[in-house]
Amino acid sequence: MDPVDLYSSRVATYTRFVNVVRYPQGIRAYFLRASWLRPGLHVLDAGCGTGFATLALRDALLKRRMVPGSFHAFDLTPAMIDRFRAILHKRAITDVELTQADVLESETLPAEWTNYDLIISASMFEYLPPHRVSEGFQRLRSRLNEGGRFVLFITRRNWLTRPLIGQWWQANLYSEKELKEALYKAGFTSLTVSRFPIQYRWLSLWGFVIEATT
Repeated sequence: MDPVDLYSSRVATYTRFVNVVRYPQGIRAYFLRASWLRPGLHVLDAGCGTGFATLALRDALLKRRMVPGSFHAFDLTPAMIDRFRAILHKRAITDVELTQADVLESETLPAEWTNYDLIISASMFEYLPPHRVSEGFQRLRSRLNEGGRFVLFITRRNWLTRPLIGQWWQANLYSEKELKEALYKAGFTSLTVSRFPIQYRWLSLWGFVIEATT
């Protein structure tokens, strides 16, 4: 199934799924302990979905008494963006700007969406054609400022994720070696593979957290 069709028909199911496995909470805990977190970050969320990664980062900043900077976010699926926009309205959050776009056609993003301190992407690259994953990484890298950081949350390939994510959610799955090769090919020169905090250790069985810089 086309990713747009898949997620348009499963917006509510996806929301329940990520909440059941406590994925947003795990990402929030990851950001809470990040040594590089600072006030005023200029952030892009690539493949934002319903916004749980953006909101997790924003909540972590506020928890650490840091003033959030500007947030931009895009997704391919209008239904996901609509759900994210409704959440922002309900929480009276006005510092997040949304648009529909494809990471492989990043010229469709607003021209001023560049020079980011931080780009995050959670569970989006699984839906790119495998031979174009490195291209997607490169397109995001080109929008980072000097010294900027890319944080990738992505499904690993193993016995658990093959039926649960690969088949049910029709996603492509990757090994650590494959992801590192794609990121280096995209121009990133420093990679760190991390784990989720211990209280969310089951999420490390699900996927990788990779921090990449140039």
